Amino acid sequence: MLEELLKKVELEEIRNAGNLVPHAKLFGTELVVTTEPAALELACVVNKIRDVIVCGHSDCKAMNLLHAVRTPEEMMKTPSSPLRQWVSRHGATSLTHWEKFEASGFKAPLTFNLGSKTVVTHIDPDNKFEATDKLSQINALTQLQNVASYPFMQPLIKTGEMRLHALWFDIYTGEIYYFSQKKGAFAIVNEETSTDIMDEISAMYVHSEKAVAA
Repeated sequence: MLEELLKKVELEEIRNAGNLVPHAKLFGTELVVTTEPAALELACVVNKIRDVIVCGHSDCKAMNLLHAVRTPEEMMKTPSSPLRQWVSRHGATSLTHWEKFEASGFKAPLTFNLGSKTVVTHIDPDNKFEATDKLSQINALTQLQNVASYPFMQPLIKTGEMRLHALWFDIYTGEIYYFSQKKGAFAIVNEETSTDIMDEISAMYVHSEKAVAA
C-alpha cells in the first residue's frame, strides 16, 4: 500500500543524523550553518509541496546516543564530537519529553503542538519497544512540532493546505507504523488497519500530489 502511494507522488528527501529539525526559535544563531530550515522552505514554499513526513526507526544510533548522554557519566564528557553536539543540542526537547514519560512509568500521555492542533499522544501503549525506541517515536513527533514552529509553515498548516505526518519503522520486523492523530498513537500499518489509516489520511487532503520526506 505504502509503495503504491509513494509511486504517485513527488518526493524531496531531507536526511541527517537523528532526523532532527532545529526549532524556529534558534533561527539566526547556529541555524545559519544548517540546511534543514532552508530545505524545508525550498520544498514547502518554493516548490509548494504540501505534505511533510517525518520518519523514525528502531535502533536509531543517534537516538541511542541521545539516550546515553542523559546519564551523569556521559554528561561529564566534553561534547567534542560533531554528533554529540548535534544530538545534545537539537534532541534536547525530545529527551525532555522522554524523561517526563519515563517518570510516569512509561504510561502518561504526552502533548505535541502540530500547528493547527494540540495532539494528546500515547507512546507505545502496549509497551512493546525498548526505551530507546520509545525515544525514537517521541523524537519523530517532536520534529513535527519543530517543523510547525516556522512562520512560513504556520499559515499553510492552519488552513489545512499543509499536512504533517509521521512514520516509524521497526527495522527488525519490517513493520511500519503511521502516527494517527485521530487515535493519538502510532498505528501499525497492515491489512486490518490500512482502510482506517487511509480514510484518516484522505480526510486531510484538499489538493496535493506532492510530499516531502524529512
